[in-house]
Amino acid sequence: MASQSLIGSISSQLPNSSSRCSLRRNETARRQFVRVFLAILSLAVIPQSVSQAQDELSTERVEHSLYRAVRFFREKVGVSGGYVYQVSDDLSQREGENAVGPREAWVEVPGTPAVGMAYLQGYQKTRNPILRDAMLEVADALVRTQLETGGWANNMEFDPLLRPNYAYRVDHRSNPERRFNRTTLDDGKSQACLTFLMLVDKELEFSNERIHEAAQYALDSFRKAQYPNGAWPQQYDEFPDPSEFPVVRAKFPKSWEREYKPATYRYFYTLNDNTICDVIQMMLLAHAIYEDDQWRQSAIDGGDFLLLAQLPEPQPGWAQQYNHEMEPVWARKFEPPALTGGESQGVLDTLLTLYEQTGEEKFIQPVSRAIEFYRSLELSDGQLARFYEIGSNKPLYFTRDYELVYTDDDLPTHYGFKVSSKLDRIESRAERLSRQTPQSRNLVASPRAVELTDKLIAEVQKVVDAQDNRGAWVEDGAMRNADKFTSTGVPVEDKDGSPSKSFVAKRATRVISTKTFMKNLNTLVDYLAAVQQQ
Repeated sequence: MASQSLIGSISSQLPNSSSRCSLRRNETARRQFVRVFLAILSLAVIPQSVSQAQDELSTERVEHSLYRAVRFFREKVGVSGGYVYQVSDDLSQREGENAVGPREAWVEVPGTPAVGMAYLQGYQKTRNPILRDAMLEVADALVRTQLETGGWANNMEFDPLLRPNYAYRVDHRSNPERRFNRTTLDDGKSQACLTFLMLVDKELEFSNERIHEAAQYALDSFRKAQYPNGAWPQQYDEFPDPSEFPVVRAKFPKSWEREYKPATYRYFYTLNDNTICDVIQMMLLAHAIYEDDQWRQSAIDGGDFLLLAQLPEPQPGWAQQYNHEMEPVWARKFEPPALTGGESQGVLDTLLTLYEQTGEEKFIQPVSRAIEFYRSLELSDGQLARFYEIGSNKPLYFTRDYELVYTDDDLPTHYGFKVSSKLDRIESRAERLSRQTPQSRNLVASPRAVELTDKLIAEVQKVVDAQDNRGAWVEDGAMRNADKFTSTGVPVEDKDGSPSKSFVAKRATRVISTKTFMKNLNTLVDYLAAVQQQ
């Protein structure tokens, strides 16, 4: 056995009997004995399988794998610190939620800020300078693509010929109103960017003036974009005039059109995809980081909107979006004016967080009744429908032709018309909070301790073995938008300049996924952190 032979080897180094007799007189021999004894003791407390696995998987090999992975992803997959969802194995095709150009990156998860968070958390666990450099590169990319309105768009453009189309702050161009200047809060995009910048700012102890100023500018802008009733829109390109938006409670419309009619909804009060709840959570984090009460007040104002937005009895729930008269309204063609079983659960969680952080009873008061109401709406399988009809509580669905119906046998596959019920967890949390004095918890999470286990070692071994000679992890997949760009990333056009209908690029079947990169990076980081903690 490897461990037995090692013990034998160590035992052979012990002083002989005559030497032991002179230990009191021989300090060098005494120290040698202690070192050998501790070495034997360490073998006794480390599981044999872990010790053997570590012999096969050296720390140096894992560090080298991490270095190669980060270097490849930064230099070959990323663009100036920005990232997309996936690229083809040969690096000729790139895409986010949509097709992207050769110098373009994407914001929504698993895009740029998510990769930045992976670098940041990895650096916090290991203090590896490679991860620090990568983290700072992402932060710089976000600073360079921050709009004059304070937030970020869906995409990030680094092509110098295309950047003039955007009102990027750092470019100091005149007439930003003539350039794209619309901040999006949809799907947590700008929230993720700012959250990352704030956490990097704190990690650097606020020493990087460029990052700190960008974070403060974004916070100021998001505060200005907040409506008088505490809500935020899905997107904005100007700040609201408070005199134009009266503060009123939510109400049901006298009637609503069952047929979808396209309309601009981006400026409505938006709970859809947890938009407002995400901003509230972000403002609470900002207060925790900067200890500035204006961000706490912004979060409280957002919570006041959640209270105003609760619809009246006998349907005390929430809608996805409201017009400025506080009535549920259509958004996309598959998002009708209705009560929502999805976003309402996010509202309940956010109200509990506000109660926890502020101690204000008003935030926990409506939770119990809302839980009771939504429990009455649970489907036979324990799920909740995404939409319930105003007045009847009947679940609403759509067919694949986007006809609004009561049946669920022909649902489109791109959208969640049913959601998991989290009411048990929410109710347990509410009961726990109601029994104790509210105590604000630290919202700035510290890296968790990692234990070196057989399972972790096996996972790291797989990750290291799966890496190709470039440092990439390649897997089966498909580029959804391959027919929209040439191999150089340039949009395909006919002679008249219109998008080509004849060209179809060969779709890649082997891809490099950002999600996989982040997962494997975290595995490598956890291993190195666990070794450091031993």
